[in-house]
Amino acid sequence: MPLLFVVGVLIVGAIIFIPQYWVKHVITKHGKERNDFPGTGGELAEHLIENLQLEKVKLERTEKGDHYDPDAKVVRLMDAHHSGRSISAVVIAAHEIGHAIQDHRGERLLALRQKLAKFAAASDVVASIFFFAAPVLAVVVRTPAAFFGLVAFGVSLLAVRILVHLVTLPVEFDASFNKALPILEEGGYLKPEDMPAARQVLKAAALTYVAGALMSLLDLARWIRILR
Repeated sequence: MPLLFVVGVLIVGAIIFIPQYWVKHVITKHGKERNDFPGTGGELAEHLIENLQLEKVKLERTEKGDHYDPDAKVVRLMDAHHSGRSISAVVIAAHEIGHAIQDHRGERLLALRQKLAKFAAASDVVASIFFFAAPVLAVVVRTPAAFFGLVAFGVSLLAVRILVHLVTLPVEFDASFNKALPILEEGGYLKPEDMPAARQVLKAAALTYVAGALMSLLDLARWIRILR
């Protein structure tokens, strides 16, 4: 039994951390400075904002990870990608501009993701309260039905997070391969020999949230197992 437990923990750890490691590895691998690049990731982002007439969109530096904020209409890039002249910097800048394009065009999937993400943030707080309250309520009411009913409600709230991830993945792949890739190819911002590496980085950018999705699934499965 202990051996099976250890094997199970190792498998779960691999499922969660291997995608996360691969994403970081790819971005670091192609993050070497290139003196032959005419500009930085931030400069490319500014150029694309102007060239694509994304008038309301701004560009900022951040320490909280590269992302596009649809509410503030801001593309935020980490310093390494804002100031860097590397394949990763240029490609990630184009990926985040891809999200700005989605927002500019009013694409429904991005709008749905934003609504679900806000609801999930609120439901996570409510779920935490329910999980803490469940044992107390079970003692007060003195019936297992109250405990399991409360936990079941908390689990349903956690399931919202899974739905967010399911919507997020196609949004990310669209930003990478239907928006950023054509921009990089047709605009000639990278040389043809750099495009295979660019596709790797675009895939990594699209898969950034996979580890989070897997952790949410495992957390949900754990609580469902408690209910059984």
